Amino acid sequence: MTQIGVLVGNPRPASRTWHAALALRDAVRRVLNLGVSGAGPLVDAADLAQEVFAPGAEKVRAALAELAKADVLVIATPTYKATYTGLLKAVLDQAPAGWLRGKIVVPLQVAASDRHALAVELHLRPLLVELGGRVAGQGIFLNESELASTPEELTSALVERLDAGALNALVSAPELVS
Repeated sequence: MTQIGVLVGNPRPASRTWHAALALRDAVRRVLNLGVSGAGPLVDAADLAQEVFAPGAEKVRAALAELAKADVLVIATPTYKATYTGLLKAVLDQAPAGWLRGKIVVPLQVAASDRHALAVELHLRPLLVELGGRVAGQGIFLNESELASTPEELTSALVERLDAGALNALVSAPELVS
């Protein structure tokens, strides 16, 4: 069974980015026809912030190990200074080389202005590919104004934005490399 995990790099716990990432996970579930199955690990990096730079950072490593069990990962961040957050980068810096190898990754970036719409492709996607992730289609950009909709409306809108063909092709052909 395909598991979909979520990693959110917002320093605020249970942020709007967190809720958008959960809506995107549900959209991926719909596109892959998984119904209510497909639950995977959920990691809010805000819960790891106090330990992210601690020697050993066992909580961070445990979270990364748990996320590595998922087949598909939604990795989400708000836009900060025109790119992803330092917290997300600090967490991912602790991932072993090739941590995302064989994983399908759906990047999500949220910003207050459409002027940052390319940040998901210019900054977040290369980071995820460097870790070995296979990105299905384009990353998803959301303007904060879109977060005012209900979770169901947001999920439906995200289904329309996902590249269903690319996502299904990667799930059915795990040997493909991004």
